[in-house]
Amino acid sequence: LGLCVSRASASVLNLNCSLVLLPMCRVLLAFLRGSQKVASKKTRRLLDKSKTFHVTCGVTICIFSVLHVAAHLVNALNFSENYNEDFLALNAANYRGEVSHYLMSVLVPGMTGVIMVLVLFLMCTASTYAIRVSNYDIFWYTHNLFFVFYMLLMLHVSGGVLKYQTNLEEHPPGCFNPNKTLQENVTVPKAFEELFPGYTTEPFPEDLSVPEPFVQNNFMRICSEGPKFQSHFPETWFWISGPLCLYCMERLYRYIRSNKPVTITSVISHPSNVLEVRMVKDDFEARPGQYVILHCPRVSTLESHPFTLTMCPTDTKATFGVHLKVVGDWTERFRDLLLLHSNQDTEILPIFQQRRYPKLYVDGPFGSPFEESLNYEVSLCVAGGIGVTPFASILNTLLDGWKCYKLRRLYFIWVCRDIESFRWFADLLCMLHNKLWQENRPDYVNIQLYLSQTDGMQKIIGEKYQALNSRLLIGRPQWKLLFGEIAKCNRRKTIGVFCCGPNKISKILHKLSNSSNSYGTRFEYNKESFS
Repeated sequence: LGLCVSRASASVLNLNCSLVLLPMCRVLLAFLRGSQKVASKKTRRLLDKSKTFHVTCGVTICIFSVLHVAAHLVNALNFSENYNEDFLALNAANYRGEVSHYLMSVLVPGMTGVIMVLVLFLMCTASTYAIRVSNYDIFWYTHNLFFVFYMLLMLHVSGGVLKYQTNLEEHPPGCFNPNKTLQENVTVPKAFEELFPGYTTEPFPEDLSVPEPFVQNNFMRICSEGPKFQSHFPETWFWISGPLCLYCMERLYRYIRSNKPVTITSVISHPSNVLEVRMVKDDFEARPGQYVILHCPRVSTLESHPFTLTMCPTDTKATFGVHLKVVGDWTERFRDLLLLHSNQDTEILPIFQQRRYPKLYVDGPFGSPFEESLNYEVSLCVAGGIGVTPFASILNTLLDGWKCYKLRRLYFIWVCRDIESFRWFADLLCMLHNKLWQENRPDYVNIQLYLSQTDGMQKIIGEKYQALNSRLLIGRPQWKLLFGEIAKCNRRKTIGVFCCGPNKISKILHKLSNSSNSYGTRFEYNKESFS
């Protein structure tokens, strides 16, 4: 049983160790999402589940690793208790009772297996939500141990512990070798005494034929030689070599693409500990809704973090930017390096003073579900707090021109805890609102701002924000009524629902999107989660 479980669990591990790398090939996913190779919108939505697929493969690896280890512990007992000197080539143990030294006696599989279990334990525990939120550095550094895990996995299968018989025709299972029996002076079965009454201790003649009735009646065959065994050829190479090479080539491509630092043009400090960084990079192209990975060597040599683009380069301007919330050690050190004075809200340096900014490298862009928001005729975008960042790039794109896209109506809902958070993109919302009024399309964007926590009626400070003050509501959205109203106004249409915010809001929107309505309106749910 132990041998069967170990072999079966090893096959499952080979499959999942190859699949777990594919969702991390971000360039490949971005290419498939943006190309016409995947024309179906439903198929492209499956790419949004890449993180879920990666986590599922990781959990499967952990579960079947436990089964694999338990099965090999049973195999260790079997090898020790069933030690047989007649099959020295088949025994993994060196002598009977070698249980405590089994793992050490089989050096390559034993030592690599123990180390892989330790590495997998570190990666699994550091991937929990509590550790990722409290200390992201631990998750980042331990997760990069995957390279050590795969190298050990390559060595683990080269030990050749499990073997198979190569001469089944010459020595079938259960056959009788009279030569060996007579040479060792072992009593011959009674059937042979009756068949050969005058046998001696001399070797059994090799050319003597055995009567067929004897073979059929006694279910026994005469073998011409002893069993020969050979180690199984490791199959793990076939499973993981392709995905591992693909991932390594992508990482090399990403390194070459991002080895030139960007030029930071401006740094703006917004309320509620939000920092905006605008920059320029040669030949940089991005689509609304995509994200990039920032790496600042002066902050951390190895650590980097993803941030959604809030401004994409266009044909008329090459500037792109991100908004980041200062909530951890990395963002705090990054803010201190960018802002020369803590009380300085905005700093825009001329070109000859750009050396005062630290070197910043940008890897990307990479795809996200929000790229599809412009491909629906009607889209509902729901943001919670800093989750507004992916929608900011979409609003910026509509500000440059909306007629070239399929989108004809956008419902934009933004929920924040404090009034100051709305000032992050208040100017952008006002400019888009005024532009659409001038073009006689005030119904193109429906803006609803919700202030979830307040002691009384508040307004966004500034006369130019009057258009937003009229759309500012106190409390939380009534999601069921909101969905019903949108479905009533867009009968028999397919509406894309996009959410970036807390899981509580996401679950409500997902449930409402899957529920039916009497207007024939269909909601398709898309989500980006904080990880």
